[in-house]
Amino acid sequence: MNWLSDFRGPHATGGRAARLAFFAAAVSAMVLGVAGVGVAAANTVVDTIPVGGSPSGVAVSPFGARAYVVNRGDNSVSVISTFTNTVVDTVTVGDFPVGVAVNPLGSRVYVTNQFDDTVSVISTFTNKVVDTVTVGIGPSGVAASADGSRVYATNSGDDTVSVIDTGTNTEVDTVTVGDAPNMLAVTPDGFHVYASNAFDGTVSVIETAGNTVIDTVTVGAGAFGVAVTPDGSRVYVTSAFDDTVSVIETADNTLLDTITVGDLPQGVVANPDGSRVYVANGIDETVSVVETAGNTVVEAIPVGSDAFGVAASPDGSRVYVTNRSDDTVSVIAVQKCLGSLCIATGSLVGGGSLVGAGSLGRGSLAGGGSLAGTASTGSFTS
Repeated sequence: MNWLSDFRGPHATGGRAARLAFFAAAVSAMVLGVAGVGVAAANTVVDTIPVGGSPSGVAVSPFGARAYVVNRGDNSVSVISTFTNTVVDTVTVGDFPVGVAVNPLGSRVYVTNQFDDTVSVISTFTNKVVDTVTVGIGPSGVAASADGSRVYATNSGDDTVSVIDTGTNTEVDTVTVGDAPNMLAVTPDGFHVYASNAFDGTVSVIETAGNTVIDTVTVGAGAFGVAVTPDGSRVYVTSAFDDTVSVIETADNTLLDTITVGDLPQGVVANPDGSRVYVANGIDETVSVVETAGNTVVEAIPVGSDAFGVAASPDGSRVYVTNRSDDTVSVIAVQKCLGSLCIATGSLVGGGSLVGAGSLGRGSLAGGGSLAGTASTGSFTS
């Protein structure tokens, strides 16, 4: 059983600008007419979604339309529409699910089931389990490689990491790591996996070419959540027993910094541009916002009871936090919100300028939808 299971030209330009302004105003009127005109500050909870019993892991699909939440209390996965912030389906999985990951195409969801030593494979087209993979003892964390060809699962009961071939959905290798491995993350280039080991306070660095441990980094007590920045240069690891986050430099696998956060830090995620890291703190029921430029905590956001898993939307406009003790997911708006229309500071729509560079930006419209511009992508365990 997982060690933390029970813790709590000028004329033309002017015309174009006018058309853009008209479009933005029309969208604003439409949204505000439905949602009202209440203003919410940036980094605040804008919605709370009831899910299944004791939610733990959460992952967002690569295009941001769905969030998947594993509920260990009732052996299910809640499928959330990020546009409406409602549960649109529930999938029955194995015994005591804790970790969840979505493949890069968004076609499969992988869920670790800690009490029956399996990983459930869910088709996102049907929201049904299409395969079950037998792994090691007490699987917990799970992560997919960038090309989707491999899925890695930590087995806290036998101190290994299972390597799953997603083409055949079979375990093709096991890697011995530290004591009670918990969470893990794959670097963007797919060359390395970083796995936290709870009982010895270390992180095992696995080289994926040969599935061998090439380094071990000592971090804080109770090493738990793991997140890699999008550029692959840093790894952030929560230490639940000493209320810190360790920052590892991946170039030489050395400890670069240690950040004090809230009480019982568990899940951790980096936002898509790598400027912020979000840490779920279970006992004080907050999310610490870490500015990665200086590795400093710039804000603490109140969420639900026993904040545990955390995931970011592909466009960075939303952060989703599971609250184990009240069976909910908190939805944090990263930008300032006027009604349901969330905008960045100094612009009318999203992160772009209404006139100027020619982009309406990346504003989020009532959930995970993108008002204009482009979207990018979006794991966790018990």
